[in-house]
Amino acid sequence: MIPPLLRENRNFRRYFLGQAVSLVGDQITMIALPLTAVLALHASAAQMGALTTAALVPNLLFSLHAGSWIDRRGDRRKVMLATDIGRGVVIATVPIAYALGHLTWLHLYIVAFVSGTLSVAFYVAYGGFFQTIVERKDYVAANSLSHGSRAFSFLAGTSLGGVLVQLLRGPYALAVDALSFIWSASFMSQVDAPDPPAGDHTDTSVLAGMRWIRGNAIIRAELLGIATLNFFNLMYGALFLLYATRSLHVRPATLGIVLGAASVGTLLGSFVTGRIARRIGLGPAFLIGCFLFPAPLIAVPAAGGPHWVVVAILFAAEFISGFGLMLLDILAGAMMAGIITRTLRSRVSGAFGLVNNGVRPLGTAAAGVLGSTIGLRPTLWIATVGALAGMLWLLPSPIRSLQDVPDEAT
Repeated sequence: MIPPLLRENRNFRRYFLGQAVSLVGDQITMIALPLTAVLALHASAAQMGALTTAALVPNLLFSLHAGSWIDRRGDRRKVMLATDIGRGVVIATVPIAYALGHLTWLHLYIVAFVSGTLSVAFYVAYGGFFQTIVERKDYVAANSLSHGSRAFSFLAGTSLGGVLVQLLRGPYALAVDALSFIWSASFMSQVDAPDPPAGDHTDTSVLAGMRWIRGNAIIRAELLGIATLNFFNLMYGALFLLYATRSLHVRPATLGIVLGAASVGTLLGSFVTGRIARRIGLGPAFLIGCFLFPAPLIAVPAAGGPHWVVVAILFAAEFISGFGLMLLDILAGAMMAGIITRTLRSRVSGAFGLVNNGVRPLGTAAAGVLGSTIGLRPTLWIATVGALAGMLWLLPSPIRSLQDVPDEAT
């Protein structure tokens, strides 16, 4: 049965169909790019951390300025269209270079940095675009569908990615992601909703979004809690593939299936998040997600014993973590869409991304340093236990008593 929102909202349907395929390609790249580094270029822990850092550091450099520029410009759909095409072209250079025998670490670092920069512009523009094509009453439903397609991409993309890496070798699997960006751009070009108006120019400072967040207790707590979680989670993510393949001896195809367990959890979470939020309240459901996302991953550095037991532990940890991730992501998006005023949306998104995504390269850099000095397993213990510190910002906040999508702030 087709959800009512997809039947009735043509523009959201077009966006959804484009992104659904693109997200599958993204997940293939998430496993294919690091495995390319491990299998084709024989990566060390420090190099793995540096590669992930290169993809994330544009958040630190460009988020504020991108938000300010997009709010002034107002052409959010065109920005998203251009960045889709750009990312497709950049990713395609990796399999081409590998086929010609010229793939190097410098090339991978440049591709990671440029595609990360284009992603910053895409997601900063997305917030205001979302508010234009989706009505307020549909924010949770639309976020559930969007993250549901993301959950499916976790299942299809990571599982398919592991198989493609093993069959085709990592670099050639990246061609699928390049084509998926072109697919997304073709659907984005068909959206006929007017772009949101340019932002309020009474405060043109790039720090306007940051000041807005500082004055709003809900979004401030959400940002600090999620950013803390993401710092440690990215420390974990930067080394997980290396730890699983070298220390736990998990083969790429099996690893893809293990990561697919997270996808099953996220897919289940996308179906039930709306019902959980209606039953216990949006805020409490969000807090549960913020706990369930990091907590099960503590089992990863603790895993040991026969190989089938290790795989089962990884499978269960990824499944529960994926379920928590959907609660977190869907309801965080609904809170932001409801409370942030439209004329400041891109600037607030840029400021939010600066902190939330900006801590990620710090986490991956820390992973590289700690993984090289104290070892992979001790670093994963620090990463998985440390992620729970995000709850210290969230539990005392007004989010705990939030029952529904908050009203737009003045």
